[in-house]
Amino acid sequence: MTVSITVNDAVYRKTIDVRTSLLDFLRETLGLTGTKKGCDHGQCGACTVHVNGRRINSCLQLAAMHDGDHVITVEGLARDGVLHPVQAAFLQRDGFQCGYCTPGQIMSAVALLSEPCGSGDADVAEAMSGNICRCGAYENIVAAIQDARRTLGA
Repeated sequence: MTVSITVNDAVYRKTIDVRTSLLDFLRETLGLTGTKKGCDHGQCGACTVHVNGRRINSCLQLAAMHDGDHVITVEGLARDGVLHPVQAAFLQRDGFQCGYCTPGQIMSAVALLSEPCGSGDADVAEAMSGNICRCGAYENIVAAIQDARRTLGA
């Protein structure tokens, strides 16, 4: 099957096996390895990307389902060498932990700033609950998201 998917503002027309997940399409077909394969069951959030403006777990989606869609990966957030405010806030607040889950955390954080999410730290933590990490630095992640929220006026 041939699909045409716009990823980070570039259009890719590729022939794929119909069983190819969106995650594998991004990582293996396009070579965009910023999106991580964690649990491969939609439970950890490491594979979070934006499709048509909404965050999804790319490991649970078939690439064939996204023919004609617009996908943004963590590689597509920075513009002209300038980090997205969420990326900059993660740097400033040391929200990285081991770094493996960070791309998914950042993609979820960017999405929640445009979703109906309360302004409290508990609201942010709840909205990020689909991104699981065992490193225990959630406090820094919440602080980074709150900093980015103030920067963006979201």
